[in-house]
Amino acid sequence: MFALAMRSVRQRPGRFVATLIAALLGAVITMMFSSLLDTGGAAGVDSKSAEVLNTSGGVVGGYSSLLVFFAVASTLTVNVRQRDDEIKLLRSTGATPAQIKRMVVGEAAMIAVVAVVLAVGPAMLAGRALLKMFQDSDQVVDSVDYVFGPMALTSGIAITLVASMGAAFLAVRRATKAMAGGSGAEGKRRGNRLRNVGGALALLVGAGALATTFAMNATDSALMAAPAAGAIMLSVGFACFAPALLRALLGVFGGPIAAVGGASGYLTVHNMRQRAEQLSGMLMPLISFTGVATATFYMQLVENDAIKASGLTKSIDDKNLETLNLVVVGVIAAFCCIMLVNSLYAATTYRSKEFGGQRLAGATPGQVLRMVGMEGVVLTVTGVFFGTVAGLAGILPFTIVRTDSVLPDQGLGVWVGVVAVAAVATLLTSLLTAVRTLRTPAITAVGLAA
Repeated sequence: MFALAMRSVRQRPGRFVATLIAALLGAVITMMFSSLLDTGGAAGVDSKSAEVLNTSGGVVGGYSSLLVFFAVASTLTVNVRQRDDEIKLLRSTGATPAQIKRMVVGEAAMIAVVAVVLAVGPAMLAGRALLKMFQDSDQVVDSVDYVFGPMALTSGIAITLVASMGAAFLAVRRATKAMAGGSGAEGKRRGNRLRNVGGALALLVGAGALATTFAMNATDSALMAAPAAGAIMLSVGFACFAPALLRALLGVFGGPIAAVGGASGYLTVHNMRQRAEQLSGMLMPLISFTGVATATFYMQLVENDAIKASGLTKSIDDKNLETLNLVVVGVIAAFCCIMLVNSLYAATTYRSKEFGGQRLAGATPGQVLRMVGMEGVVLTVTGVFFGTVAGLAGILPFTIVRTDSVLPDQGLGVWVGVVAVAAVATLLTSLLTAVRTLRTPAITAVGLAA
């Protein structure tokens, strides 16, 4: 089955592009931050520089690795779900569930290895640029040399391989059990329970981090760390519950959407209820992007205004924290946006057969396109809402402790900018991919997909 896995990847590389991109970006981010640990632990590095590098590599790298893990796992799960017909064909020709698992997991392992190998060069360049940023702001002395060592390689390989192979194994296990009949529902319930437990733990950890903020002093240098961690963990928790949250919102607003959208609205509500599990893969990066960007930008603005109001100048620690925050927002936001575009493109392209069937049943291309647009709007609203809740949950404790005010005074401009980026990325990707998919004649699309 390993040889079959190699031929599968070689003959149909396009199918695995989305997975490779997710794993590649994830490996770059993980190794980029982990290389700072190698650099900080090298011989001859002074204690102050080592502290800055170890904090950046440990704290920020830890948060980034968590998001990378979920993003890569989500993409792999979508990929396996799109291969039901192929898995059914293999089962009908005599392949056992164990053989299919070995094939799919073997594919995931090969993609992960290729991603890590390709990521080494970009990760080294990004790590050097990050070190130069710290040196230019006088947080790290110029004499510190960049080191890309075992911490970077080990973390990149571990995170990418575990996320890829673990997600592939769980997804194909569920698929093969469903085809066996009877046990598929139980496997799905078991997977849902596991995800719900993970989501509940993330929410509890996030709530604990937010509560810790109130035990700190307004002048503590690490004051922003606790609410920022809380916002990230709440975003992850909401993402784990994305299918249930989406179904709940459709239960409330499904009627108005169908009434306003007509035939396209009806198709939107029906499809999103049936595809809530698959759509959760798009909600994860959307919620994470909105929550992390909103919380970090506003907290940094509140901190800058508080320092300015006190009449003091920024210390090295203040510059260090500001750099970290900007790096966190930049890296995570860029990663989440790319993952959102990647997931939406893969999911919309896969729907060629569905679009063809709808058109053969009487739906016009315009109605299908409006349906995709309305799905994008619902996804955007859902992701932005829960991302904003997570971000606001981090902003409020920090603002209360730092300024004795409840809400920040910076207005809604930053939030509107974050929402605009999320909306443009979601809607443009969905609509442009749908337009391209609809160019294929309906009969051809159904025949090719079958």
